[in-house]
Amino acid sequence: MSVTSSRPVCVIGLGLIGGSLLRRLAGGRTAFGYNRSTATVDAAVAGGYDASNDLPQTLSRAAAEDAVIVLAIPVTVLAPIVDAVVDHAPDCLLTDVVSVKEEVARIVARHHPDARYVGGHPMAGTAHSGWDATDPTLFEDAMWMVTTQDDTDADDWLAVVDIARAAGSYVVPAAADAHDRAAAAISHNPHVTAAVTAAVGAGESRLPLRLAAGSFRDGTRVAGTAPELQRAMLEANSVALLNTLSETIDRLVAARDRLRDHGDIADLIEAGHRARTTYEEIASGDVEPIVGVTIGADGWAQELRRQAHQARVWLG
Repeated sequence: MSVTSSRPVCVIGLGLIGGSLLRRLAGGRTAFGYNRSTATVDAAVAGGYDASNDLPQTLSRAAAEDAVIVLAIPVTVLAPIVDAVVDHAPDCLLTDVVSVKEEVARIVARHHPDARYVGGHPMAGTAHSGWDATDPTLFEDAMWMVTTQDDTDADDWLAVVDIARAAGSYVVPAAADAHDRAAAAISHNPHVTAAVTAAVGAGESRLPLRLAAGSFRDGTRVAGTAPELQRAMLEANSVALLNTLSETIDRLVAARDRLRDHGDIADLIEAGHRARTTYEEIASGDVEPIVGVTIGADGWAQELRRQAHQARVWLG
């Protein structure tokens, strides 16, 4: 699936996602990065990668080389980095790999109103963090959402798509708000329910944890992610997450009441089984491409979004 391009890429933040992206892209194009941690930079350089802990210098280089700047940092520390982009690389195309899109778009608009910005979010990751956890194959066959608004510049969109494809991913076009609603449902809500499952399972005795096997392990995996990273992700998408949590609570209350009053829990279990079966059909089936769209033609963004809601992906 991988493609190559001569367009340089500057990755700001070399944790799990940013570091994995730098490692993946470095073999096919000019790719360099920044991290504030000297230890991280030293580890990256020792591995043969082009990295620095000098932010102004890195951004000035991005400006000189017309690099695409990829923001791979938590949303909580995004604003000062965008301010630095304004100072040193105001004309560079910006994208990001943050797990929320509306909040990132608001920060970019507030701090860099003239920015060329196309959001992105690769649906890949592990419970580990930091340079030592990076993996150049992390994005292989993953879904990479690329923000597709009605006013998105076609050439800028294609430049971000090129990065996602070079990383080995399929591209899913979506509006920022639709992405955040989807991410709340299939990523952020599971972090909350994993935390609840882990806390209930731990209880006051260590016996349940000694007996725990596959269900507990799989259902609580993401609870092992560093708490500060989870909080940054979940709290930045609070509106969408509140809606999914409300639905979760309503379903659980209904299931509790049904079990208490009638002795069965069929409705919830059957709904969950149907949903899981549908997911497995989509995830294991052939990837269906978006067709009949010319990027830049009238209505291209709207048509991409429409077909993405049918589980199709862009392979262009």
